Order: sequence, then C-alpha cells, then structure tokens
Amino acid sequence: MKADTIGTNFLKDKSTRVAIFASGAGSNAQKIIDYFAGDDKINISLIVCNKPNACVLKIAAFHNIPVVLLEKELFFKGDACVRTLKENNIHLVVLAGFLWKIPFPLIAAYPNKIINIHPALLPKYGGKGMYGHHVHQAVIANGEKESGITIHYVNEHFDEGEQIFQATCPVMPDDTPETLADRIHQLEHAHFAPIIASIVM
Repeated sequence: MKADTIGTNFLKDKSTRVAIFASGAGSNAQKIIDYFAGDDKINISLIVCNKPNACVLKIAAFHNIPVVLLEKELFFKGDACVRTLKENNIHLVVLAGFLWKIPFPLIAAYPNKIINIHPALLPKYGGKGMYGHHVHQAVIANGEKESGITIHYVNEHFDEGEQIFQATCPVMPDDTPETLADRIHQLEHAHFAPIIASIVM
C-alpha cells in the first residue's frame, strides 16, 4: 500500500498535509483541491481510493497528486493504511465520498483528525447503507420538508461522530432523488473546503 508515483506534490514546510479518501467521481475532491491550490498552510498531499477505475484518480493525475489504491483485506486488517499515511506525513484525513467504514486502528491513529461529509441532516438518515441516492430516496419517501449536509468527525460508528457543521436546503414537492442530489451537491461544494480550512486554522 504505497503511494503511486503519479506525482511528488510534497512540501517541506510546516503546512497541514491532507489525504482525501474518495471512491467515485471525485467532485468534492476537485472542489477541495481547487480551493487550496497555492495555499501555504494546507496541502492536498495524497488521494486514497478503493476503486482502480474511479474518476477521482484522473483528478489526482491532472493535479500531480500521489495516489494510494487500497486493498480491502489490508485496509480492514492491521495498520497498513496507518503506516502509509504516517510515511507520507499526513496530518488530516478527509472523506469525500468514501464508502468503506473506517477501521478502528486508523481512527485511533488520527483522533479528531478524520472528517466526513454526509448528504443529510444527521442524526437523521445516517448509518450503514445510508449513502448517496439511498439517503435522498428515504428523505423524499418520508415527506421531509428540508434536507442538507452534515460535516462531522469520524468515530467507530457510522455517521455518529461529533458534528462540525450543517447546512440545509428545501425538499421540493416534485423532487426526485436526482434533483435533490443536485441541490445537496451544491451545498457540499460550497461548504466542505471552507470548513476544512476553519478546522486547520
């Protein structure tokens, strides 16, 4: 589980080095990378992914950011991922559409240093299996009038870590999971990177 030599974006100063964990298209990862481009305090140093064909890997390549591809057995057993992050001098882990549960050794190694964004207003619509369109389907099916995002620290339980920030949006009478997802994505893209900055500062 070594960082691929896609790039050598490592800084030698005292900036906060961030690893973004992502499983899919990487739209949140892209927004975060763009937000901190040229920042001397926060450096997006690593992209960690569990899918070899995920589009986020193309984003990493374009921005010359090293990549770690996770092997499932090694990720969930032992501390291989922890060693990789420590070897790359990572200070903060950001989950941006990463669908695997974070194992305890990683949580223990980075207490209050792993943050996640969830596409609903926790504690509602959280827990195992509640991600992406599953969340939006449930919100609409239950007749909710609003939804939103929650940015929170990660602990050993799905979506139960201490909340950092929430933002809301209306649920329209004619919403589908897709139209609600578009509105949620707008909130994610607007707020995730600034909240990361506020945590680091």
